[in-house]
Amino acid sequence: MNSDASLITALVERWRPETSTFHIPFGEITITLEDVVTLSGLAIDGDAVVVDIPDEEWSTIFLRLLGRVPADLSGGVGVVRNVWLRDEFSHLPGNASQEVIEQFARAYALSLIGGVLFPDRSGATVHLQYLLLIEDWQRAGRFAWGAAVLSYMYCEMGRSTLHITHSGTSPGGDLDGWVALL
Repeated sequence: MNSDASLITALVERWRPETSTFHIPFGEITITLEDVVTLSGLAIDGDAVVVDIPDEEWSTIFLRLLGRVPADLSGGVGVVRNVWLRDEFSHLPGNASQEVIEQFARAYALSLIGGVLFPDRSGATVHLQYLLLIEDWQRAGRFAWGAAVLSYMYCEMGRSTLHITHSGTSPGGDLDGWVALL
């Protein structure tokens, strides 16, 4: 999604982390859970979105959950490139088994979670921690994804506000999170 860096900068400059509100000329406004539900349809009730640190290597997790491992996957980095996900999982074979269908679905969900709901500044990578959240579809469906997205956005707005205050620079390209909420 293309975003207006000037608009985002103006909003971040008006963000007050202590109240989680934007201070604008006619009062205070904020992004609410209702806004998240309306824009995304994501659940706001349910289990907290919490990632456990894996005991196994990322390559083992990738092989188990996606059926393949990126050539440039490094155990210590903890990210995968969006381009790899797109290239490897763009065409589901016509005779795919249930296991392969689930692997493609996980790759798609990983791309959405890491690329839309919880994106990093680069926009080119997805944190591998999200793969663990979609290992079990039943469990993944019980998460309060909408609440997590809003919480993540609030944290990122606060971080960007601190960045402006301490560095004197604007956050136009320095805001993680689902900026469509703004």
